[in-house]
Amino acid sequence: MHRPVARTLPLLAVVAALVSTGAAPPSAAGSPAPPAKVPVAAGYGGAVASVDADASAVGIDVLRSGGNAVDAAVATAAALGVTEPYSAGIGGGGYLVYYDAKSRRVHTVDGRETAPASAGETLFQENGVPIPFAEGQTSGLGVGVPGTPATWTSALDAWGTRPLRQLLKPAEKLARDGFTVDSTFRAQTELNEARFRDFPDTSKLFLPGGALPVVGSTFKNPDLAATYAELARKGTGALYRGPIADEIVRAVRKPPVDPAATRIVRSGDLTTRDLRAYATKRQEPTRVGYRGLDVYGMAPSSSGGTTVGEALNILERTDLSKLSETQYLHRFIEASRISFADRGRWVGDPAAVNVPTRELLSQRFADSRACLIKPDRALTSPLAPGDPRDPVPCATTGQAAPTTYEGENTTHLTVADRWGNVVSYTLTIESTGGSAITVPGRGFLLNNELTDFSFAPAAPGVPDPNLPGPGKRPRSSMSPTIVLEDGRPVLAVGSPGGATIITTVLQTLIGHLDRGLPLVDAIAAPRASQRNQATTELEPGLWNSPLRASLEALGQGFRQNPEIGAATGVQRLPDGRWLAAAETSRRGGGSAMVVHPHGKP
Repeated sequence: MHRPVARTLPLLAVVAALVSTGAAPPSAAGSPAPPAKVPVAAGYGGAVASVDADASAVGIDVLRSGGNAVDAAVATAAALGVTEPYSAGIGGGGYLVYYDAKSRRVHTVDGRETAPASAGETLFQENGVPIPFAEGQTSGLGVGVPGTPATWTSALDAWGTRPLRQLLKPAEKLARDGFTVDSTFRAQTELNEARFRDFPDTSKLFLPGGALPVVGSTFKNPDLAATYAELARKGTGALYRGPIADEIVRAVRKPPVDPAATRIVRSGDLTTRDLRAYATKRQEPTRVGYRGLDVYGMAPSSSGGTTVGEALNILERTDLSKLSETQYLHRFIEASRISFADRGRWVGDPAAVNVPTRELLSQRFADSRACLIKPDRALTSPLAPGDPRDPVPCATTGQAAPTTYEGENTTHLTVADRWGNVVSYTLTIESTGGSAITVPGRGFLLNNELTDFSFAPAAPGVPDPNLPGPGKRPRSSMSPTIVLEDGRPVLAVGSPGGATIITTVLQTLIGHLDRGLPLVDAIAAPRASQRNQATTELEPGLWNSPLRASLEALGQGFRQNPEIGAATGVQRLPDGRWLAAAETSRRGGGSAMVVHPHGKP
């Protein structure tokens, strides 16, 4: 078994040139200039990588002042709720994976949204027929109980060192004083303009003066600043009981739609009892061995840990470092196809369905599936699943079912601190702009996370573990991942992107560990995403490459996707420094920062 190669290679010269600019600048009260936005930084004292420079700077300030990785992750996430309001915020949920340096153990928090107690399998059906996705997306029907505020409290109570009230202060200030609008924020607003205009509170907030926000202008959210201040005083429980909870329920049950709007906006059935009943789940992470490393991820209700883990197990028997680029991508695509076939049949909320997590992650099952891969021809989707409980080599069981639709927005942050603690945290409100419903007077959008359920069984007569149910968590693809070597972290990664999260994380991992790419290059590499569908999505860098023709010669079929995911990661370098890495261009480029870029303090 060969060792991972990436950590033995020198960083590219361009990376070395960038790291000197990767620290957060000292705070300058009243300065309107946003922090520098660079995709890679290396140094001591801890590291933060996110999609947004303001948010990364908030996390770095927490680390610089003595906070740990969990403290910094919560503060960064709160800031992202201000600057990335269409991707994350207190109206949504997510999954947090944490490595504790003292115990050398990995922990997780499942902060996924939940369905109302009244939800049944036909939640998104009318007269026995699924409603259009758009009518579930922009509705009270798609709103689940938010899990993000409870996640912050759960993580801080277990592992944090700073009180929530202190960690919310920077985000509160950012919301009150404003941030600089960039082209990505404007483009995402424009994408949602028609939806936002149908909700007066949303339109007033995100279309100031009735127009799209201007690039370079300052965007302020005083209502969110006041909401953060209230949570700081009362704790996050204030979102689950009391006035804020009442206002959430009112917005879901009677969406505040413009009377002149022609859009069909269905009501939801969320109750204050549903909010009071919400709780995060502390559970064991998934774990697979890969090339002598231990790869930890998020267990169901997320499918990220099981699907990434199964694909790694499938690929481990092949030395990917020695394959041609065509064969490397072919194997990656086929392992993704197979693991998604198994995901669709077996993974849902384990509180509601029997999920064979241990069996899905067994090497025996992976080997029984890996032999389906042929070097000279592609498999055909939809591929039928295997049975992890009784693996039969090269066999598929049951009936093939297509992969159901999953929205493609979310955000991810990664943090490491001076003590070696690491957080990989993915959070979301589902679609870009969530449900489009802003809680009146509160400054945050509600999620449309329940649309991650299957609206109907994926195929007639095929068991579907992801149908709606009372209090059930919809299956997610969020894949926050931490990689250990000999009990110590060497890498943490994650990404937004709906179901493409899984393939993005998988491709980043094998690009770095097997192909020897520096982390920032593994993140920047053009992506492919196969999810047990008839064609594989390709970014332009592969679509316009000769590799596409060589893969098509093997029977692979493709469709183009202009942008897949927006990953971030941190890496522990051999000399003890931390490297933070983010996107070089996707979603306007990410923000990587370290506390001390020029040496130890």
